[in-house]
Amino acid sequence: MKKLFSVFFIALFAFASAQDSKDSKETANRFFYELTFKPKKDSTKMDKVVAILDITSKKSIYQDYTIPSQDSIIKVAVEEMEKTKSWKDVTKLIKMPKFSYKVVKTYPEMKEQYIDRVSMNLFGYDDDIKFNWNILPEKEKVGEYNTQKATTEFGGRKWTAWFSTDIPFQDGPYKFYGLPGLIVKIEDSEKNYSWKLSGNKKISNYDEMSYSDKINAKYGIPQTITPTTKEKFEKAYASFKQDPMAEARQRVTPEMMSMKMPGSDMTVGEMMKKQEKVAKDFFSANDNPIEISSSQTQEKKKK
Repeated sequence: MKKLFSVFFIALFAFASAQDSKDSKETANRFFYELTFKPKKDSTKMDKVVAILDITSKKSIYQDYTIPSQDSIIKVAVEEMEKTKSWKDVTKLIKMPKFSYKVVKTYPEMKEQYIDRVSMNLFGYDDDIKFNWNILPEKEKVGEYNTQKATTEFGGRKWTAWFSTDIPFQDGPYKFYGLPGLIVKIEDSEKNYSWKLSGNKKISNYDEMSYSDKINAKYGIPQTITPTTKEKFEKAYASFKQDPMAEARQRVTPEMMSMKMPGSDMTVGEMMKKQEKVAKDFFSANDNPIEISSSQTQEKKKK
């Protein structure tokens, strides 16, 4: 979701020039997962997205595939804005992601880093997670894969995973890892979140930065990760949800608020109000995180 604000800030502070980062020459194994999830705790409605797990020799990167999958559309729109020096509402052309974070696991020690943006600031915190897996004898065919069952508890939920030793990566979607093979399917006991492997391919000349990431860097939206703690990140994220446009207002002068967006009848102030409504609507429609906080766990037990 917060990538929406990145696209918006491009329009505010754009029309400059910079060099793209050099392409990596590494080959990655990309695994596609269909993620089915319940966005609201008390709703029967389920949502779906495609997520990807990119595995290289040194690390893996997990993220929502929504933005990377639309790189070509974003590229055409941004190049048109640069050429015409006019505003184009990219949010009308593309589907915005439900999840903006990345989870990076460094091999071989499996050090985990959670990376996400709060407004224009990119934060990352280390997450020292040791999964206590209970590997069971039960086996099952999941799609084309021969898998074995395992269970664990994590983030206030009970999880059942199916892993395949035919795929020699001790990794999985989101923060999950540590089984003797890739996790092909994993879901919590109440089916709030369920990942299922749907395909894979090799990517030559792999570059972990999407076109959207490069454009953000090009127009001054920081790509340098600021180290923080999980507690500090969650506090900053809670403040962001309360006032999504706080940082933007600090950057925009009163004079700019009444200026028209280039090539548009909409003022900067009107655009900011629109973005604020979109953000608050999103947050109110998504209140069921993967990891339940300790206070939420206690509240759940009382019910």
